Amino acid sequence: MRQGADDMAAGDIARALDLPASTLSAHLTVLANAGLIGATRHSRSIVYAVDVGGIRQLLSYLLEDCCQGRPELCAPVLDSVLPACCAPAGRNNCC
Repeated sequence: MRQGADDMAAGDIARALDLPASTLSAHLTVLANAGLIGATRHSRSIVYAVDVGGIRQLLSYLLEDCCQGRPELCAPVLDSVLPACCAPAGRNNCC
């Protein structure tokens, strides 16, 4: 998440997190399948980037119960975590 939507090579991620490549690969596969990151092949390497829309959807889902049917309660939380400029087109910033 700190890297934002900028691509980061799998090897760089492994070094930053101090994880073995096989462990990281399994985690990245799960995150990609969940729609939380995207993967792009560049020659022999794969680079990964956060899918801001997927993260926003996850946070919305997790905050939905806290709203108790009042999305205006959650909108400030989402806006502080992911700015409105990151919202998918056609969606508002509520749970």
